[in-house]
Amino acid sequence: MITDPGTARLSAVLFDFGGTLDADGVAWKERFFRLWCEEAGAVAPERFAPAFYAADDAVVGAVPPTLSFRETVRRITQGIAREMGAADSALVERVAARFVEEAVERLRASALVLDQLSRRYRLGIVSNFYGNLSSVCEEVGLSPLLAVMVDSACVGCVKPDPRIFQAALTGLNAKPEQAVFIGDSLPRDMAGAKGIGMPHIWLTPETTPAEKPCCTGDRVIHALEELRHVL
Repeated sequence: MITDPGTARLSAVLFDFGGTLDADGVAWKERFFRLWCEEAGAVAPERFAPAFYAADDAVVGAVPPTLSFRETVRRITQGIAREMGAADSALVERVAARFVEEAVERLRASALVLDQLSRRYRLGIVSNFYGNLSSVCEEVGLSPLLAVMVDSACVGCVKPDPRIFQAALTGLNAKPEQAVFIGDSLPRDMAGAKGIGMPHIWLTPETTPAEKPCCTGDRVIHALEELRHVL
């Protein structure tokens, strides 16, 4: 169990979305980079990164709340193509389609984990997203399992700001010590949860000597399914 004897009873589990529920610890930038290189040819990471961030930032708060997951990914891919000076619309469609296909497959598996956890805990998502998180969760079948969905573009603050975590805890009527956060980003997810006093579990496909858990003794998992045995 994530809680020790004598501590507050765990009642809620919060998740990041991108890189956590739709992949086992691999962020969107890394996944777009891999697909772009496979479809368009190799490109230096230092050239791709600013293109991705510019495309991603352009979508934040600029989409209707009902925008689908597929169209969200397509808009980001179109933005990457513009930033990279690529005018091939077929390339955009190939990258976007593969990204969505991989993500949806992973989300189906994640839904099974969440379904099991929902029988014991109240669940929620805290995500730096675009303003359409609720619609996306409905589309991919997660909404029935969630008690709260906090979208940074809707609440006006982003992880690691403690206010975005507090918004989720308020919605769950839980204290920080009664919840645990699962995410893939050390600076956003782990540091943010730590800042509000919430236990946290780092989801990462692998670690390097330079990467350490946020806090001594933190749980580290390499697949979301491991939560079945951790919580």
